[in-house]
Amino acid sequence: MNEITSNALLQLAIDLTNSLSSKDRFDRLLDTVRKTIACDAVALLSFHQDLLKPIAQQGLTKDTLGRRFLINEHPRFVILCNSATPVRFSADSTLPDPYDGLLADREGDLPVHACMGLPLYFNNELIGLLTIDSLTPHAFDNIPSRTLDVITSIAANTLNTALMIEQLESKAIHNQKVVNELTQEALKRDGGEIIGYSSSITRLKNEIKIVAPSDFNILIYGETGVGKELVARTLHQQSNRATAPLVYVNCAALPENLIESELFGHIKGAFTGAEQNRAGKFLIADGGTLFLDEIGELPLSAQSKILRAIQNNEIQPVGQDKVEQVDVRIFAATNRNLETEVEAGRFRADLYHRLSVYPLTVEPLREREGDIVLLAGYFIENTRRKLGITQLKASLDAITYLNNYDWPGNVRELEHVISRAALKASARQRNSKIINIEKQDCGSLIGLSKKDPLSNLSDTALNSAADKINKENINLRDATENFQRGLITKVLTEENGNWAATARRLSTDRGNLNRAAKRLNIKVIKAVK
Repeated sequence: MNEITSNALLQLAIDLTNSLSSKDRFDRLLDTVRKTIACDAVALLSFHQDLLKPIAQQGLTKDTLGRRFLINEHPRFVILCNSATPVRFSADSTLPDPYDGLLADREGDLPVHACMGLPLYFNNELIGLLTIDSLTPHAFDNIPSRTLDVITSIAANTLNTALMIEQLESKAIHNQKVVNELTQEALKRDGGEIIGYSSSITRLKNEIKIVAPSDFNILIYGETGVGKELVARTLHQQSNRATAPLVYVNCAALPENLIESELFGHIKGAFTGAEQNRAGKFLIADGGTLFLDEIGELPLSAQSKILRAIQNNEIQPVGQDKVEQVDVRIFAATNRNLETEVEAGRFRADLYHRLSVYPLTVEPLREREGDIVLLAGYFIENTRRKLGITQLKASLDAITYLNNYDWPGNVRELEHVISRAALKASARQRNSKIINIEKQDCGSLIGLSKKDPLSNLSDTALNSAADKINKENINLRDATENFQRGLITKVLTEENGNWAATARRLSTDRGNLNRAAKRLNIKVIKAVK
């Protein structure tokens, strides 16, 4: 058997350099092997922990590339994978051949034949095998070791290059899929769609369709729990940046001393604790959208830096002299009236005007006539799926009860009430295939109902309110909030400022109570004795 020639090596090097795809590289490699070593079949396999995957072959049936060989099931592969040098199996070896019956030009079992395998290593790690078979026994006995070393080296480098390219391509595709998947998953988590047919929601959906394809910055107004994040995700999904990232920032949760670092990034050593470079939210969102939730909570010092980023499309990481360009669309959300905040000097007027190119308002649930029933149905079905219940429904009394409440916690509060009600109902009806949520499962909801505003008042309060209504016109919302404020303050005082105990006495969730108290401006001042 002749050694591999210099001309063959040179031609192979040129071919491998010119090849544009992994398939081309593998085909040129196998062509060179067959020109150098007379054989009937040659195969290149990549190593994946406990199995070998054929990625190129000549002389074997086409279905070979679809096979996955579990190494432990094939003794010859076990020997090859545990060897550091080429292995030539004797012609009379009794070990079963993994290619038995797979030769393209031969039907039936393999006769006595020559078989050889070259383990392929890169940086001392096994990355694959090159197997060579001939129907002529002892065909490989006299091949010089130098020839096998050269073929092994070329094959290992070719395979490693192809795997690296494939890995990089796969990573790029994976990263894009992750962005898309996270956006889709977050959208599904938030409900996936804006549910409702009320006039305000219909108007909001139409506004989203109009503004989403543009690159305008958008300011989203709405009380806590109305679904401002869902609106932002819907806007992003319908925009021209849908395949780019949507990066969420909760401005209310950012420590003031770290705001600049979080938004614009920092370099290693910029401050104590900055042990490595870190990309800020603006850079991560480059090409996509940045959602600044609770923007009204940002201090004035941070507002000026955000203004510069929006005006000039540039950021400067903490500790870095160089300015970086970014392409970011801004969605901002707040439950504050920013016009009032501007007048009070708590929010920059120039930033407000930059953000509110196209303002959107998400109306509170109490203003969305007819949507409570639809949302209740959505949350009931969601909860049914989570709890593994065959069927879950709500009685007419329960729906009426929910529909009459004013929902200070908005859609989020409705979701929590439905979840708790479903648990209570399923506990009462353990052996029923159809679980029915009743009014009693919904618990005691704080506040006056929308349609029966005086039903929760005591006799004294009822008479007092009735007298006032007879004497003068009053605002229903103000009256409702005054009653809630008085009731919560009374119980909170009796419980010495203990929020958990107050929530238990009012039969409500502590989170809902805290949100109601914040909305009603109820504060507890503790004195130090």
